[in-house]
Amino acid sequence: MSQTPYPKQLNETQFIEAFGSIYEHSPWVAEAVYTSMTPGIDVRVMAEAMQSVVDEASDVLKLELLCAHPDLAGRLSLAELTESSRSEQTGAGLDQCTPAELAEFQELNNAYLEKFGFPFIFAVKGFHRADILEAFRVRVHHSREEEFNTAIEQVHRIARLRLETIANEF
Repeated sequence: MSQTPYPKQLNETQFIEAFGSIYEHSPWVAEAVYTSMTPGIDVRVMAEAMQSVVDEASDVLKLELLCAHPDLAGRLSLAELTESSRSEQTGAGLDQCTPAELAEFQELNNAYLEKFGFPFIFAVKGFHRADILEAFRVRVHHSREEEFNTAIEQVHRIARLRLETIANEF
């Protein structure tokens, strides 16, 4: 098996190809950190750099990032999920919802999207669908500002988990 070069040894196109999906359908995050990555960079440093890019972005760009994420369970069979999202959601058992759970997820998805204008985002790795459903029930009652910040925090957690997975390939 050939060894993949460290991030800095990748040209920009290769880097964006490798790390552009860390933040769902938002390669602009990887593009922004490319020039600051050095050979042997660790996951924590890269995650912090990417998080800073997102945190310093405009609220409009952050909202676009949130809207790039798929609904949890509500459109699981219909959404064009990235490979990472599909793996994360099936790992939490979201593809095995009972009819009652699926109906509640769909009801919560609709209420949440109508209230906040972006999909419910939860870093599902390590959680069971019952845990996720309970978090959904609580978070749908947040204020928009509180939920916007919570959703961004969840996006950062997803990104760190994805980076850890990808880093094992380097």
